[in-house]
Amino acid sequence: MHVDTALHDEAARLAALKRLAILDTPREEAFDNVVNLVRTVLGVPISAVTLVDKDRQWFKAIEGIDAQETPRSESFCAHAIQQNAPLLIPDATQDSRVADYPAVTQDPWVRAYAGVPLVTSDGYNVGALCAVDTKTREFTDSELDILRNFARIVVNEMELRRIAERDQLTGALTRRGFIEKVNQEIARCHRYGRTASLVLIDVDHFKSVNDTWGHPAGDAVLRDLSATLSAAGRSADVLGRLGGEEFAMLLPETGIADALAAAERFRTAVASRPIVAAPNNTISVTASFGIAVLDQSVTVAEEWIARADGPLYRAKRGGRNRCVVG
Repeated sequence: MHVDTALHDEAARLAALKRLAILDTPREEAFDNVVNLVRTVLGVPISAVTLVDKDRQWFKAIEGIDAQETPRSESFCAHAIQQNAPLLIPDATQDSRVADYPAVTQDPWVRAYAGVPLVTSDGYNVGALCAVDTKTREFTDSELDILRNFARIVVNEMELRRIAERDQLTGALTRRGFIEKVNQEIARCHRYGRTASLVLIDVDHFKSVNDTWGHPAGDAVLRDLSATLSAAGRSADVLGRLGGEEFAMLLPETGIADALAAAERFRTAVASRPIVAAPNNTISVTASFGIAVLDQSVTVAEEWIARADGPLYRAKRGGRNRCVVG
């Protein structure tokens, strides 16, 4: 790929950003550490890891100002992603591209900016790592080298997150990957006034499967369960393995009645499919389901999972192989 082509292919750039699945995820220590180091080493009051979406710039990490996102039309970093070299603005009041931006004409009174594009492994500038000063200044070559090195660390961290997203045994999202998806869905639903539901799924009597048939049989059950749930779900539904024999299904655009119907469909599919545990052995398994709809009081994935955990517990206590709504 020619990098110049990537610079002018906005649709492909946005697709590369979407593949990272990082927009609207909670703050993470690795990224916070980078912006704090940039502030300390370069001696600037403000630093951020910025991702440039279609109509906004969103901060994965930011220190020095209290913001989560701003319009793309007011973004210094939106200019930084249009070139391969760092974007340097020694005096924002004298640069026609940004001089009238609110960040320049009012608090925090931005004056100097240095932004290094965050370039994915497939060549797209998805955002920038920036250092911002409230005084005019020229950034030295050595300071820019430091910023470039930190930018590479940021991109590596973003892409490593994707490698660790899938559970190797079942193909479902890992707990970390699933929680990120759920947090994104929470943010989307709250922003646009949409609805969604979460279903927790626990294999009934899974310990006895391992004890009776051995761990290879248990692994076969988990693989088959994941495949069955995926086949019974819609293309928009998201399956995750939270740990052990516990799974979860995120159901976007789904109210509680439809979520219960979906869970019953999942339950029936699991119960009616014998699993080949060995050449001459099949195992019949069932699962219990707990369902919780999203509401405005839920702000993070862990809270939503906890809401569904109560009905899952009641399903297990009530005889298993059933669906209970929270």
